[in-house]
Amino acid sequence: MDESFSDEPEIIANSIRDWGEAVLAAHERIRTVVRRTPVEEISDIFPGCGSHVYAKLENEQETGSFKLRGATNRILQLTSYEKTLGVVAASNGNHGLGVAASAQRVGISAEVYVSDQVAPQKAKRIEEFGARIQRAGSDPLDAEVTGRQRAMESGRVFISPYNDWDVLAGQGTIAVELLEQIPELDAVFVAVGGGGLIGGIGAYLKHASPKTEVVGCWPENSPVLYESIKAGWILPVEEKPTISESTAGGLEEGSVTLEVCNAVVDQCVLVSEKEILEAMRLVRRSKQWLVEGAAGVAIAAFLKTAERYKGKTVAIIICGGNLSQRVKDLL
Repeated sequence: MDESFSDEPEIIANSIRDWGEAVLAAHERIRTVVRRTPVEEISDIFPGCGSHVYAKLENEQETGSFKLRGATNRILQLTSYEKTLGVVAASNGNHGLGVAASAQRVGISAEVYVSDQVAPQKAKRIEEFGARIQRAGSDPLDAEVTGRQRAMESGRVFISPYNDWDVLAGQGTIAVELLEQIPELDAVFVAVGGGGLIGGIGAYLKHASPKTEVVGCWPENSPVLYESIKAGWILPVEEKPTISESTAGGLEEGSVTLEVCNAVVDQCVLVSEKEILEAMRLVRRSKQWLVEGAAGVAIAAFLKTAERYKGKTVAIIICGGNLSQRVKDLL
């Protein structure tokens, strides 16, 4: 962790209070627009684990992913002038869907930059929500850098998938619901890509339920933020292909999520591609749920560390259910 930050307890306390209040404000702003997703106990699919395990079903959002929360929170705060210009985003799937759906709801234009890695069916769904697709670069970070540059040139607001306080606060509204649904929560498992989801969830939990352990879950093939947290700055980590497509990609320089995650993530778990796939197959076989690879990462991380949570109440964030055909074929 970043010692320059963690050595200042007063700074941490003040920041967590501010972050928690921002998440609560986001919750009030979006709660009539974004679906309150259900929680379902799934302890039975982990025989012998000795824990009470619940799944928070963000795959049941309108767009099939939690990303609608952050996009909605950001778009609802646009000025009238900003709305006339429209917004720009970069995403190979879920964030693009969230921005497109939220923009369509308020009647503004949206342009989404995607990389060459985008699954054709995901690009098609973004367009079905009314957004324009632009292609840029060979990986998600290329698309992100290009999208931000085009937004600056045109005077439009760029909505980052993670490097935006309002997006992060919107994702954190999951934690507000979780504590209402499971008041005595000992730990929550969250897949990590750019850090917006775990940053938002962790920021609120540290504010409202500091005893709840925040567990960051990474695919071994894409540990960019994990390595960056360890180093204390954003590293250009080489990635390998992963079925956790939603967590793949590098981080923008100066991302706000590095500081937040450094302060709120308590435990880190890395899982292999085999472990992710086995977790996805387990929930499909047991619950008939098709969950995306990122959700499989969080499930696999719990399976890997279940012994540590005996007798405790645990939530796993099922962050989305939008699978590419490539991943579906593996199941």
